Amino acid sequence: MKRVAILGGGPAGAFAAEQLAATGLKVQLFDEKLAWEKPCGGGLTHKAYSQYPFLMENSTPKRFVTESVLAAPDAGEASLKLADPLLIYSRIELNRMLLDRAERAGAQLEKVRVTAMERSGSRWLLRTKSGIAEADFCIVATGARNPLRGVGTQLTPADAMSALGYYVPGEQARIDIQFLPRLEGYIWIFPRCGHLSVGICGKGETASSLRRRLERYMTERGLGWKGSPFYSHLLPSLEAASWRKNRVAGEGWMAVGDAAGLVDPITGEGLYYAIRSADLAARALLSEASGLADKVAQYSRLLRKDFGADLEFGARLAKRVFQGRFLFGAVPSRMVQFTRRSQRFSAVMQDLFAGKQPYLGLKRRLLDNLDSGVLDLCLNFGLSRLMPGKAQS
Repeated sequence: MKRVAILGGGPAGAFAAEQLAATGLKVQLFDEKLAWEKPCGGGLTHKAYSQYPFLMENSTPKRFVTESVLAAPDAGEASLKLADPLLIYSRIELNRMLLDRAERAGAQLEKVRVTAMERSGSRWLLRTKSGIAEADFCIVATGARNPLRGVGTQLTPADAMSALGYYVPGEQARIDIQFLPRLEGYIWIFPRCGHLSVGICGKGETASSLRRRLERYMTERGLGWKGSPFYSHLLPSLEAASWRKNRVAGEGWMAVGDAAGLVDPITGEGLYYAIRSADLAARALLSEASGLADKVAQYSRLLRKDFGADLEFGARLAKRVFQGRFLFGAVPSRMVQFTRRSQRFSAVMQDLFAGKQPYLGLKRRLLDNLDSGVLDLCLNFGLSRLMPGKAQS
């Protein structure tokens, strides 16, 4: 194997290109934009920058946020002091930094989109507006709206959520998270360099309905949205049953990031999983496995072991978190109230924010570590109905 094609230049594709090019492989990265903006906040958790310190140690403009305020109907607000800061980038700046690193490592960046791919013996023929390119192997990093139907995850409407938002003038030090009635999702306000990212993500509701919810919230908060830049995006949000049959690799290819459906089904976080999956794909491709088929199988196993099983369990939990009832109230409202009243529950929420608390161990930690008294008794009574059983590995 001498030539690898990376299809897509977002964080997943850019990091895979860097990792592979640094070993001396001939790497071509194809993307018609090469760096672009997205409506999400652009937040990187402790889980991301502790494993990949360059995400913190660089000169790219970023915000360090150490406070988040959670709010829910009939529950007021609860403030979280984040021991592990959240790093917030402009997505276009983060994307550009990762592409620059890939190019410095030796990857060749092609500002063109691959419109079709087909097998020719053991190689790939990739069609672009500039002609035909060849590759021995492909890393598919085309995002959730993958036009190459033969590779990558197969999203159904039930396996996707919409994310949309505005960039508005403003300055604040904290992140705001607002839960809404009957929505599997939330509204966010993320402070970025020079503006605020105000957006909403949700599942099972049309983008136009989500936009109305967001604009109503912004009006109530005195955040002007008319005339502000507007962005929308599709995010994978796989149902639990879809994780086991998720198509992440095949003959001569591996999918990474959104193209593989690798997004947290509760938080909507995708940046860490984009970078991590790119790392795992590069490791599998560079491994000593005897053939490409073995490398492809190894990648699937690595994903499952590293975080796939945890995200599958998160998918089983998601609807209960956003739309469930607990102690005669909505679960998000109870979460806000417990965060405000219990230091131990607040610590759990901090670790969820930081990416340090897996979903698979969440129920056990709640039962073992919450404050004693009425709250503990209530949680012990209700958690068995709130939390699903442990996922099979």
